Amino acid sequence: MTGRGVRLVLLSITLSVAVAQRTVIETTTGKVRGKVLNLYGRQVVAFLGIPYAEPPIGPLRFKPPQPAKNWTSVFDAFKYGNSCYQIKDTLFPNFTGSEAWNANTPLSEDCLKINVWMPNPPPADKTVMVWIYGGGFWYGTASLDYYDGKTIAAIENVVVVSMNYRVGSMGFLALGHPDAPGNMGLMDQNLALQWVQKNIAFFGGDPQKVTILGESAGSVSVGYHLLSMKSRSLFSRAIMQSGAPNCPWAFITNKEALRRGKAFARAVECPTTVPLAQTIECLRSKPADYIIANEWVTSDPIFRFPHVPVIDGTFITEDPKTSIRRGNFKKCSLLAGAVKDEGTFFLIYGAPGFSKQTESLISRSQFLEGVQMSVPETNSFGVDAIAFQYTDWLKENDGVSNRDALDDVVGDHNVICPLNDFAHAYASFGQAVYKYSFEQRASNLVWPKWMGTPHGYEIEFQFGLPLEPKRNYTRDEANFSRRMMRNWANFARTGNPNKESFQTYSQELWPRYTVSGRQFITLDINPPKLGQGPRIDECALWSEYLPKLTRQTSDISEAERLWKEEFKLWTKQYMEDWKAQYKDYVNYRDEGCPRPSN
Repeated sequence: MTGRGVRLVLLSITLSVAVAQRTVIETTTGKVRGKVLNLYGRQVVAFLGIPYAEPPIGPLRFKPPQPAKNWTSVFDAFKYGNSCYQIKDTLFPNFTGSEAWNANTPLSEDCLKINVWMPNPPPADKTVMVWIYGGGFWYGTASLDYYDGKTIAAIENVVVVSMNYRVGSMGFLALGHPDAPGNMGLMDQNLALQWVQKNIAFFGGDPQKVTILGESAGSVSVGYHLLSMKSRSLFSRAIMQSGAPNCPWAFITNKEALRRGKAFARAVECPTTVPLAQTIECLRSKPADYIIANEWVTSDPIFRFPHVPVIDGTFITEDPKTSIRRGNFKKCSLLAGAVKDEGTFFLIYGAPGFSKQTESLISRSQFLEGVQMSVPETNSFGVDAIAFQYTDWLKENDGVSNRDALDDVVGDHNVICPLNDFAHAYASFGQAVYKYSFEQRASNLVWPKWMGTPHGYEIEFQFGLPLEPKRNYTRDEANFSRRMMRNWANFARTGNPNKESFQTYSQELWPRYTVSGRQFITLDINPPKLGQGPRIDECALWSEYLPKLTRQTSDISEAERLWKEEFKLWTKQYMEDWKAQYKDYVNYRDEGCPRPSN
């Protein structure tokens, strides 16, 4: 063998030893061994399923989490941990569109695990991105293909982290008792963030450069960590996608939580007229699968979920709307936005006239019924105001128009407008905010085309799935995914999605949101477009007019109610007369005749 050959062999052995050494990390609780992944000409070490908390079983069910105990042997972190107990979506059996969101690892109460993807060698600036999954606080798991952190870790040279947290009653049953205080799932996340602070340096990350990000209930969770004094010191920046703590489904009063909790207890044959400690003891004795099978006894409306965050007095100490209004939140850079068609995913799960198998061309009466289902907290005056705002009065009975209008009602009310308010408050208090509207419908999306760009379908692009040839995305989509990963990683690195590092900038395409300008950009395969808002006029209805209308009409008399019904009939007749006259005008105009006088 030549001298050059010997040198190459020695170099190969040295590199192999270095890689082997980097696959075993000593954490504060014990050693963990990861697996090496080679992709895109780079190397990532994945550490999956690391325990960060004791299993919340037996007497720990419904309680805040306890840190994991130390272990002595090397923990093989080769596969994802169990998913926390949850109901699976079975409405569309064997349909990949819904099945892809179901838990893909065994269900267990022993589920509080954390995952880390570490570039090898570790990144120079040690940026860390911590992902929190969504699922309405009733389902979700960190092991979904959509959330695989390997690609963005490799392409953007960042450390990626995700964790499982308890959902449903296991994570959010709130009975106003120390043994079931509520918000246990948020406390799980908080403990995972503490784990990151103590351990991420061992994986090449900097605990002072942690960005938390999430979608839907994960985005709501990010918002709560921004509000909670318990979490503010555990990260540096935040990315919120399609959710905020002030969303109508993301918070309930303690009184309502107790009502739901007792109804749930009765559903699983536990007493509710005894001291709460006895009720909780009974609930702990029930099998986990029996518990989750009965969780939905208290929730029917569209985009509402049975067990969600409350004021527990420790993690959440006041109504999130109060915190937002007062500026009682962590001051930091924020990137926030939503997808174009936030409502469609939820409409096919129960709105009248909606179906995955049809074009969902709904009637006027179905539209009005859908509005009532979508906004259960308002009265008939509010429903009429919403219907008036969202109706295209030249297409009042058009099925497409009614379908798309209800999509806008559900999306604006539940996601877009609350998130707008949250981000606007941040800008009002002088923080750097960047807003977006995600409008790319994936070419391989299996949901019907009328659903547009549905809730949750930006995630595949930010995690780099279009770069995998087996998934059949287009080249333009792969390039767009690279751009989106770069924007998200840039923000995590510098607090600016345009800024590569503290010395260099990419081309300035994404302006900072300001209170006066309300700038945002659209994200799709085309060059970004600048807009204002989004949906400023519609959101004014939800944030300004509707709350006042509901309060002022809450005790209206029967006589006034009857007058209002008569007024509505008169208004409808007036609109029909107006439309008839307008039609006559158009006909005369097109025929070149003068308009007839009245």
